[in-house]
Amino acid sequence: MSLRFFLDKARESRLLTVVTDEIDPHLEMAQVISRLEGPPLLFERAKGYDCSVVASLCGARENVAVGLGVEVGQLLFTLAEAVAHPSVPPVVESGPCQEVVEEQVDLETLPILTHLPQDAGPYITAAVAVTKDSDHGRNVSFHRLLRLDHSHLVARLVEGRGTDMLLKKSPGDVEVAICIGNSLPVLLAAATTPSPDVDEFSIANALHPTTLVKCLTVDLEVPSDTEIVLEGHFTRATAPEGPFLDLTGTMDIVRQGPIIEVSCITRRHDTIYQALLPGGLEHKLLMGLPREPTIFAEVSKACCCVNVLLTPGAGTWLHGVVQIRKQDADDGRRAIEAAFRGHPSMKHVVVVDEDIDIYDPTEVEWAIATRFQADRDLMVLENQPSSSLDPSATHVPGEKSRTTKMGLDATIPWRKPNGEPRAPEEREQFRRIRYEA
Repeated sequence: MSLRFFLDKARESRLLTVVTDEIDPHLEMAQVISRLEGPPLLFERAKGYDCSVVASLCGARENVAVGLGVEVGQLLFTLAEAVAHPSVPPVVESGPCQEVVEEQVDLETLPILTHLPQDAGPYITAAVAVTKDSDHGRNVSFHRLLRLDHSHLVARLVEGRGTDMLLKKSPGDVEVAICIGNSLPVLLAAATTPSPDVDEFSIANALHPTTLVKCLTVDLEVPSDTEIVLEGHFTRATAPEGPFLDLTGTMDIVRQGPIIEVSCITRRHDTIYQALLPGGLEHKLLMGLPREPTIFAEVSKACCCVNVLLTPGAGTWLHGVVQIRKQDADDGRRAIEAAFRGHPSMKHVVVVDEDIDIYDPTEVEWAIATRFQADRDLMVLENQPSSSLDPSATHVPGEKSRTTKMGLDATIPWRKPNGEPRAPEEREQFRRIRYEA
């Protein structure tokens, strides 16, 4: 499954929005993506460039479901199955990603978007970076990349994650391949955080057959049907990275980031460049969707978990709703504790029963209003490891961010205020009465 295969499916499903006007990647294109985001977008003409641009591939759960050929309600379980049973991808002799080899490296020939006037410059946002660790093997991950000049980028690496740890333990330069214009399975797999010994491309291959091809100048493999590959290496030099709009819709701070020197560019004929709107729906969904299976797995160890949702209002990252089939009075509390283990960056979580539609925020709020009492159902966990994306957390350079976390057990209370158990028929009184359709 390639990006082009998905675009064909999106056309067939009448999901694809095609923009025929000439749009400038400098500031204008981001505005259009923001205005139209949700369905996949194809910009046929990028002002000043000879390639088209796609965005919002994962701008809605419906897009991802169409791309994977499953129902929206099965996304969590489809991804969980792929994470649990990765499949080693085959390496082929050649692939479309190497149809054209650029004679001279020039990053300024790519329609890299400048999203906001406050940005430090043009940013590559939808690329996945491939590195190789002598201890753990291949690592595939997302990093935003600021273009410095025709052959250099500076990367934002999250402290303590795979690429950051690889650079810290490597004495010299580290090879990297940057893939732009990827299939949905590759995008989703790169957004997961499996154990260090699990290759994300194996997760992509479990979602849909994904072949790899050897790079030309570095000892790395990339998806054979990706649109653009930038081959190069992380140098030991650094440069300021940021400011840049982050997941929460606030501007991220300026940090020193490692510089990447690009030494080779390969691409497909009629290249399609892929953009991702920072802080937009696609950014949120790609971040959060792969975390839902990890929460589900952890909660399932503690009680009967039915479904999980990370909510878009908190960037599909900081807030979650967990749906359980309650079998014991303390299952809600157990689910809260397990949910934070499953996604340590989560800040607030609400646990609800099976009769609540977790995709409807009004129903979740109703459960809180009718089933929750703060003195008995609220869990507050102080000074917990947190996400660097939370601007209200405590941030100390070089240290893990810290925050206070909150869990709300909004399930039907199985005990009365005096502690006595409620009979099953008494618990039924908490269910909403609905009119027949």
